[in-house]
Parts: sequence; structure tokens; C-alpha cells
Amino acid sequence: MRKIDLIVIHCSATRADRDFTETDLEVCHRRRGFNGIGYHFYIRKNGDIKTTRPIERIGAHAKGFNQTSIGICYEGCHGRPADTRTEWQIHSMHVLVLTLLRDYPGCRVCGHRDLSPDLNGNGEIEPEEWVKACPCFDAEEEWA
Repeated sequence: MRKIDLIVIHCSATRADRDFTETDLEVCHRRRGFNGIGYHFYIRKNGDIKTTRPIERIGAHAKGFNQTSIGICYEGCHGRPADTRTEWQIHSMHVLVLTLLRDYPGCRVCGHRDLSPDLNGNGEIEPEEWVKACPCFDAEEEWA
């Protein structure tokens, strides 16, 4: 089993008014050259949690951090960054993250954006430094 010390939250960057299934996600990732879905879990708008990659298998979701992380993606958040999670997604995400924290105690939970480089070297990743706004809400604050 690999060492896990990071749980990274992502959004699919797809329209909230259209479905984007795990099959759509797999097609998207394969087109980008991945060997399947890069995230370990995918949370649909109805709250369904889909296991999309075994935890034992290194993810393809956060360059430079995949070796020791678990990737969770939720369906939605396209265009202007806004927290588009449904109540069901919020609930399912909390259940999943709390379960993972029980199984992997001491993990840091963060958003993909929080892994952006600290360009000004002040020790904080600030909004102007984000490579992208993903996951469209403050994941670190939510699980602080």
C-alpha cells in the first residue's frame, strides 16, 4: 500500500445544467492521454459517489502530488468560478472525506488550486497565484 498524506478536491469544470457522467469523464481523460480516469472518486450531482480508480493506484490529478494523494472530483463548476455543489454533493463529499481521514489519519485536505506554486514566496497560495480556481470553493477551510 502506498503512503497517503493528501486528499485533493477537484471539480469537473463542466456545466451545472448538463450531466457529465463518469463515462464522459473517462472519455475526456483518455483523450488527454490518461490511462482511465485520473481521480479516485467522482461525486455526481445527485450525490452518488463513484469509485473511478483504486486507491492503491497512483492518481493522475495533481502533477507533482499524485504519488501520495487521493483525488476526489465533483461534477460541475464551469465558467465563472462558483460553488455549484448540490446539497447531495456536499453531504456525500463530507461523508467520503471523513471516511478517508479515518482510514488515512493526518492527511491534509485541500483544493487543486491550493497546490499552485507560491510565486511571490510569502508562504501562502493566494488567488492571483492559482493555476486555476478548481474546485470553486475553499476546501482547506471546509476541512480545517
